[in-house]
Amino acid sequence: MIRVFFLFIALTSTSWADWPHENISQAVFAQSVVDRQPVEIMTEADDSLGKIYFYTNIRNLTGDRITHRWTYKDKVKATISFKIKGDRWRVWSSKNIWHTWTGLWTVEVVDQNDKVLLVKTINVEKNAL
Repeated sequence: MIRVFFLFIALTSTSWADWPHENISQAVFAQSVVDRQPVEIMTEADDSLGKIYFYTNIRNLTGDRITHRWTYKDKVKATISFKIKGDRWRVWSSKNIWHTWTGLWTVEVVDQNDKVLLVKTINVEKNAL
């Protein structure tokens, strides 16, 4: 029984250590979202993709508001806010990417007090074709 308890603690401690933020268990760019799960997670993209999704799995912020703030070349291109309605709440936003919008894109996950919880970037490269 004690071994099971320590195994549980070891496994859950490792998982929490992998979280990008204490209230965000997952934050990724993806090609789409299906059944509330990111599909084809990306670390880079090219301008032929057309649309990029940003997915976050929020934990323990019920009642708060979270915003995805998309930035390109120091200009905010989109802000999408979500009301968190449960202890585990999955949200995603998307951005259409024009062929001329190559380079680094940043998404900030911001709380209702405008505090940045997490920052993720993705590089959109020119398609070689």
